[in-house]
Amino acid sequence: MSMHKIKLALVLLVAILLHVHAFAQETFPDGTPIPDWFRQNSPTDIHKLGKSYRITDYSVKNDSTIIQTQRIQAVIDKAAAAGGGVVVIPKGTFMSGALFFKQGTHLYLEEGAKLKGSDDISDFPLVMTRMEGQTLKYFAALVNADGLDGFTISGKGTIDGNGLRYWKSFWLRRQFNPNCTNMDEMRPRLLYVSNSKNVQVSGVACVNSPFWTTHWYKCENVKLLNLHIYSPKAPVRAPSTDAVDIDGCKNFLIKNCYLSVNDDAVALKGGKGPLADKDPNNGSNENIIIEDCIYGFCHGVLTLGSESIHDRNIILRRLKVNNAERLLWLKMRPDTPQDYEYVLVEDIEGSDIGNFLFVRPWTQFFDLKGEKASRDSYSRNITMRNIKLDCDNFFNVGVAENRGNANAFNYKLSDFTFENLTIKAKNNLKIDTSIIPNFKLKNVTVNGEKLY
Repeated sequence: MSMHKIKLALVLLVAILLHVHAFAQETFPDGTPIPDWFRQNSPTDIHKLGKSYRITDYSVKNDSTIIQTQRIQAVIDKAAAAGGGVVVIPKGTFMSGALFFKQGTHLYLEEGAKLKGSDDISDFPLVMTRMEGQTLKYFAALVNADGLDGFTISGKGTIDGNGLRYWKSFWLRRQFNPNCTNMDEMRPRLLYVSNSKNVQVSGVACVNSPFWTTHWYKCENVKLLNLHIYSPKAPVRAPSTDAVDIDGCKNFLIKNCYLSVNDDAVALKGGKGPLADKDPNNGSNENIIIEDCIYGFCHGVLTLGSESIHDRNIILRRLKVNNAERLLWLKMRPDTPQDYEYVLVEDIEGSDIGNFLFVRPWTQFFDLKGEKASRDSYSRNITMRNIKLDCDNFFNVGVAENRGNANAFNYKLSDFTFENLTIKAKNNLKIDTSIIPNFKLKNVTVNGEKLY
């Protein structure tokens, strides 16, 4: 064979291989390719992040009884002033109020290290921040990062929110005033990262948060890898301690994590109110993947809402779930325009689950803010497949009520797909296909009976 023919054959072979690769490439639910970024998950190498600043070398004492916010912050500031570096928490317990990381600085917790939050709210200043779909003044988190590129938290240590005192105060306030909101009882979050990109949090435990555990606002390219996120449901319930709140973010990966909290495990936020889609402070969540995780108790494995205006290309896959109240929860808020689209839930095994699918109006603190009519909302292109689950309720879906009424629950469901489901359920066994146009069902078995 001539050299010319060999070159042509090689070109043809390369073209075929590229075509095969493109054809085999995974896609998001809307058909767009999943970038390789989601598969490139190397452990954080702190040796590549600059000088290490071991806090005990800078007048911080290994003493769990004293609050050392100023001294720890001084180490962060020193690292930032020198062009960046890694703030190292060594073995031991170090108590602090709000800490603010700066460009080029990172947090590393050695095995046996614990950064423990103060249980005095005065150690957390009021700042402009984001809470429950609003931009307002509220308390800073224990660990804060804003406007950073490349921020990391890593190690085998623990960030402990020390939430018990806050939880007890919350429930006492609820006894006194049943109508109090989540934010009426003043309490900080564990980790708040905003307006940042290329962030990775890996290896650490995030436990006992007073309020939301990790909250991400307007971030891009975020990876949460091999985390242990926990708050208790007994003997004192840890209220509103969501594991991961994603608030107007793009390209977000949660992988190989353990999530067990007394609220939603992963909740998609973004804004609330009748004009929420017009507010530049709000935003959509796009390209979110949660995979290869283990779930303990939670209210929702994946929850869209309650403060959410647009969620697109959301994948929840390859999970083991035990004792969750809901697998997929679509909170349809009648005072907010919502569009939940292209959601895929697949390859799940679960037991002791309250609801396989839960779709209901979310009317807590309903407020049209002077507008005359409630807003239309949509959930569409929702696929749930390859799932084996034991639950109380299979198809717990409510229809929109009193359409045309100013206070109607005007949401529309369409283009749902159930495929390869093996379900054991006590209630809501049948699917009312009439309430969801273009509902596709294939190989759905409930309590040993193939229904579709």
